[in-house]
Amino acid sequence: MSSDLLDALTALEKQKGISRDVLVEAIEAALVTAYKRNFNQAQNVRVDLNLDKGTMKVYSRKDVVEEVEDERLQIALEDAIAINPAYEVGDIVEEEVTPRDFGRIAAQTAKQVVTQRVREAERGLIYNEYVDREDDIVNGIVERLDPRNLYVGLGKVEAVLPIGEQISSETYKPHDRIKVYITKVENTSRGPQVFVSRTHPGLLRRLFEMEVPEIYDGVVEIKSIAREAGDRSKISVYTANEEVDPVGSCVGARGARVQTISNELNGEKIDIVEWSEDPVVFVANALSPSKVLYVEVNEEERSTTVVVPDYQLSLAIGKRGQNARLAAKLTGWKIDIKSETDARELGIYPPSLENADHALLYENDVYSIEEDGDDNYEETPYFEEDEELKSEENKLEEFDLYSDTEDN
Repeated sequence: MSSDLLDALTALEKQKGISRDVLVEAIEAALVTAYKRNFNQAQNVRVDLNLDKGTMKVYSRKDVVEEVEDERLQIALEDAIAINPAYEVGDIVEEEVTPRDFGRIAAQTAKQVVTQRVREAERGLIYNEYVDREDDIVNGIVERLDPRNLYVGLGKVEAVLPIGEQISSETYKPHDRIKVYITKVENTSRGPQVFVSRTHPGLLRRLFEMEVPEIYDGVVEIKSIAREAGDRSKISVYTANEEVDPVGSCVGARGARVQTISNELNGEKIDIVEWSEDPVVFVANALSPSKVLYVEVNEEERSTTVVVPDYQLSLAIGKRGQNARLAAKLTGWKIDIKSETDARELGIYPPSLENADHALLYENDVYSIEEDGDDNYEETPYFEEDEELKSEENKLEEFDLYSDTEDN
């Protein structure tokens, strides 16, 4: 063995972070296997690799016993004493058995082991790097596609974007730059495998953290997210700082912040609502951009009955029930939406004095990206216990602000 191997192992230790001792142990173990395979030996052997001296020796190892049953693995006590009087039963006798032409085999084996260990070390470094980035957002470049997956280059590794994690309305082409969310990192026999997503709600959360300083700093908190990727999403936000408007912070000046996020998600519509621990307020906000007249809460069944103006029923439900479905996911409450006329016939609305606590006393403060970017909100009283019902004409004027915010 030449000093070149020592130099190579020292360089690898610096460049790849692989301990030289670990490599030496691996080479010695591989040389034992190579010796048994190439010289048809079944005996126990040990390889001593001395890099400083540039020497390599093979020693056979035999157990000292009183009666020999296998000469390849055992040696009689009297024979062992002839070698060294200090030997006793149970000791191990070593004898050098290095073949003359073992150097060539050793060099080839050492090269293979080093190459394999370097590959394993690089895989380990990549795995450790990306396993710590699970639930994080990264930039990638589309490299190739097949019928089931899209492969995104992240630099040191190629991530898999399964078809189920792709936004159906998006078209991906090689060399496109996209942001993806790391959902899972696995350490497989073929190396680290990174799985990413474009549909995960976590992607929306991370985009808001990147775009809204108040969220990144923890002043504004995202409480929940409901998402139908590529079409529409709802997020609820909250702040304990009374001087900060959580919805306005996410919207930005003239809707700039939320519009940037929407553009990244291929025009996905985003409703931002203020979170409240009061389910009446929270459910009403979640049904944006629809206006809500009344919310009745059933704590035991964790369900709500919501009354909306007749002309806003389709807006509250949304296309194919999407608005109501997202609101239910966002709040965690079941939502049964009824028009004002149906609610009157059922005796649900107007509420009795007993149920007045469940009445929504103000319009919900919401932002929908479908609006024109105006982030000024009003709180207009609508229902009071001792107030006579308003005429349909007055109600139409009061809710006209949101009457055309969604195509149904």
